[in-house]
Amino acid sequence: MKKKAVTLVSVMIFVAIVLAACGGSSGAGNSDGSTETTTLRLAENHPDDYPTAIGDKEFARLVEEKTDGRYVIEVYAGGQLGEESEVLEQAQLGTIDLARVNSIPLAQFSQDIGVLSMPYLFEDEDKKWEKLNGEVGQDLLATLDGSNLVGLAFYDSGERSFYNTKRPVENPEDMAGLKIRVQNSELAIDIVEALGASATPMEYGEVYSALQTGVIDGAENNFPSYYTSNHYNVSQYFTVNGYQGNPEVLLASESLWNDLSDEDKEAFREAALESVEVQREAWAELTEESREAVLEAGSELVEVDDISEWRDAVQPVYDKYGDQFGDWIDRLAE
Repeated sequence: MKKKAVTLVSVMIFVAIVLAACGGSSGAGNSDGSTETTTLRLAENHPDDYPTAIGDKEFARLVEEKTDGRYVIEVYAGGQLGEESEVLEQAQLGTIDLARVNSIPLAQFSQDIGVLSMPYLFEDEDKKWEKLNGEVGQDLLATLDGSNLVGLAFYDSGERSFYNTKRPVENPEDMAGLKIRVQNSELAIDIVEALGASATPMEYGEVYSALQTGVIDGAENNFPSYYTSNHYNVSQYFTVNGYQGNPEVLLASESLWNDLSDEDKEAFREAALESVEVQREAWAELTEESREAVLEAGSELVEVDDISEWRDAVQPVYDKYGDQFGDWIDRLAE
């Protein structure tokens, strides 16, 4: 009798363990009839503590909250799911649900998004984010229609400025003769040449040694990249003129999007837009930390308070691309 009692207790314990395990499974229906949980993957190329990853995690938190736990998003930071080009391809195929990418490569799917690479596009940061977070920004993201990608919101990636090894640059005339590394795009080349410098397309990973050996005289980027790449060690003159500000983009695969109800689509969009504030705060903190670090290391910063002569210098770029981007430029400048 005692042996039977022990056996019965053992069976009951085993059943309890199995039920507990089943109850914690992601995506499994619960015995009380509650809604299933769907786990989604979000690809992020930057490290886990980078501002975009911080924004991703806030987005994930808000989605879970707004959908009452029906959707849980796991952020795969540090390029775990592939390089940016690979991530975009996987998102188009639907093998990755969500991703954070820069706006520059998205121009291959929507030429209109290329307007965000135009120099001195916005009057100031407040105006920029008023537009990107508003109707114009959503309309611009909507031009991705047909690419199997759905744009949700823009994230901050700062303002790009020029730095060089030769001399302090205070105005466009000081750019004359400098060999500046640029991304391999016609627009990037046109901007630098309009400012009087010589544009040198080059892979980003080659920039440090090229600066060190004199193959190029300078490059362009935001403060955090200037710092984390250690370019400040070989290029001490940084001109703070914020000539370009390509934002990041949080996007979903069309495959996922088509599976969402209208209510859930609204929840995802709201979560994306609400996460922007947290992401931008993290970006501002990193920018200030980077700025202080390069100053302490001996970099010389040239602050450009009046960018009117810089704007005037790049007018040929607006003349060339006016037909392509004119309507968007007008809407973003309103």
